[in-house]
Amino acid sequence: MSPAPPPGIALRSFEFRNERQAAWLELENLLGLIEAKGLRGLAAEQAIRLPHLYRATLSSLSVARSISLDRNLLDYLESLAARAYFAVYGTRRHLRETVVEFLAWRFPAAVRRYRWHMALAATFLLLGALAGFAITAANADRFYTFIDPEVAQGRGPAASTSELRAVLYDDGGVADALAAFASFLFTHNARIGMLAFALGFLAGLPVFLLLFVNGLSLGAFAALYHERGLSLDFWGWILPHGVTELGAVVLCGGAGLVVAQALVFPGRMARLHNLAAGGRHAAVVVIGAVLLFFAAGLIEGIFRQTVHSVPIRYGVVAVSAAWWIFYFGWVGRGRERRGTAHRAALERAREGG
Repeated sequence: MSPAPPPGIALRSFEFRNERQAAWLELENLLGLIEAKGLRGLAAEQAIRLPHLYRATLSSLSVARSISLDRNLLDYLESLAARAYFAVYGTRRHLRETVVEFLAWRFPAAVRRYRWHMALAATFLLLGALAGFAITAANADRFYTFIDPEVAQGRGPAASTSELRAVLYDDGGVADALAAFASFLFTHNARIGMLAFALGFLAGLPVFLLLFVNGLSLGAFAALYHERGLSLDFWGWILPHGVTELGAVVLCGGAGLVVAQALVFPGRMARLHNLAAGGRHAAVVVIGAVLLFFAAGLIEGIFRQTVHSVPIRYGVVAVSAAWWIFYFGWVGRGRERRGTAHRAALERAREGG
């Protein structure tokens, strides 16, 4: 048993506790709610109070140590401060809850927030495709200006119409390797998307160039097949995975433009602070885009190579396009309205700490 503190220390501890105990109890109540229900268990006002009470508790702990108050009080304050730290900076959440929240509203809300950046990225991709189509249609020899012969794999102006059509409907006898092929496509396309995002740190101009160049390649292939009367077949081959894949490229490009805007136009905040904030928000979009790349890789590597019916292919195009329009346009709007003020207040309080 530890010896009892001297009467003077006991008196100081009583006075110290009496002056500050109300704040400690309030913090304990908030921590109890968080431990039982998570941050969603707090009202907006409580979320704002949480970091202030945490800092007040740290101040109390510092004072208690400096004037050597009794050990029991010090232990209590240390335990309370540790619990509050994890609540403010490292609240434990189940992985499933985090994933559901991300897909249910964080990702689509971030895309809606930066819809004009996405629209600008899509515009440059489309302009590149139109330019590639027009140039190749005017002079077929320009095809190899945009397409590396190794990438074309025989699909060029010198190929016959039957050879070009065979590419759209022949599985190549590689059914056992389709899963590996899908994995390769996912890695390749995700790398392109990450590059588009990373180029935002170079003031955004390379993002426009990358999107435009990708569009040139698409337009060149489209012109090649159009000249042979295979446009319907070509787009039925491209779009089942292209709706999702090109959408992911646009999202990554738009995220790169978000970073570029934060760098070039910092506003009233310091440039580095604005860049960090913009990067965090854009990263949400990029993480979601990687999931889209994965889905597109599966469609391209498996579905497109095994399903040759043109109506079914266009059916998949219609369904996927309708789904993404609905997802990015409406999913999570209710949660976004209810949760934005709450989480923004907590984030401001954290940053202020």
